[in-house]
Amino acid sequence: MIMVTGGAGFIGSNFVLEWISSSSAESVINLDKLTYAGNLGTLEYVQNDMRHLFIHGDIGDKALVTRLLRENKPRAIINFAAESHVDRSICDPNEFIQTNIVGTFNLLECAREYWVSLNEPEKNRFRFLHISTDEVYGALSLSDPAFSEVNPYMPNSPYSASKAASDHLVRAWFHTYQLPVITTHCSNNYGPYQFPEKLIPLVILNALNSKPIPIYGDGQQIRDWLYVGDHCAAIRKVLEKGKLGEIYNIGGWNEKANIEVANIICEILDELSPRSDMHSYKEQIAFVSDRPGHDLRYAIDASKIEKELGWRPVETFDTGIRNTVHWYLDNPQWVEGVVNGSYREWL
Repeated sequence: MIMVTGGAGFIGSNFVLEWISSSSAESVINLDKLTYAGNLGTLEYVQNDMRHLFIHGDIGDKALVTRLLRENKPRAIINFAAESHVDRSICDPNEFIQTNIVGTFNLLECAREYWVSLNEPEKNRFRFLHISTDEVYGALSLSDPAFSEVNPYMPNSPYSASKAASDHLVRAWFHTYQLPVITTHCSNNYGPYQFPEKLIPLVILNALNSKPIPIYGDGQQIRDWLYVGDHCAAIRKVLEKGKLGEIYNIGGWNEKANIEVANIICEILDELSPRSDMHSYKEQIAFVSDRPGHDLRYAIDASKIEKELGWRPVETFDTGIRNTVHWYLDNPQWVEGVVNGSYREWL
């Protein structure tokens, strides 16, 4: 059995669905607080599967986490639980501090107490896999080499600062207590079940609903785009073969400017679901004031995980983005289920 935290969020739910649908016989304890971006509807496929145990709860609840570990004895904890939207962190950083820093501390302490109680073979097998972000490294210029695992931390937003702090805690629990941890840093994920505040689903849904497609500043901010299915495969590989105490960068080798991403999506929608007036969805693109501290470029050098663990993404951006647009066109009920009043007020 494994324990997944944040398994009703975007990346976590994709991981749980992929894990359960695989040939693995291992069960999953799925602990999620169900904040605005957590959605049980995403897990509908596994809701009646005996291998999936969903628990509504907070990683900051020490009594709950301790009980779950003691009763279920997972061989690994995979920590996806995090507040992750930069804009929300700028408006209200408190939840990011509480979940990403205090919550991670509590999870580490519960894991340490549990790990110490195991017999030697179980201790040797146990893993604590912490999922982090490339944003902890700060920003790159257009000519800088991509982030490697030895880049210094230079976070520029409350979100990335809170994730950097959680990474430091994980590292310290390895070096101080020998807790068997591994950390991964991923680039921008996209794919099915992503909450529509993020760029790619926002472009798709605003286009289809005849709304302006907001692009910050001049749209030249560059991100490395990683299809979520590839990310899940990488996490499985790290869980299986990753070296204790190590960091692995997981990227898609797909650097694109935000405006380029928006234009590509519009072109796919022009083909698959054209506007009634036959004009291009690109006409709906609207440039808006840039957000504070907006990093120019992120890029991941994922050569270490390829060289040491044999992982490389399967999807190109062209195949991944087409899969994603198709998914949103084919799943309007899921979209309607998450686009509630609080989300509209946020936008």
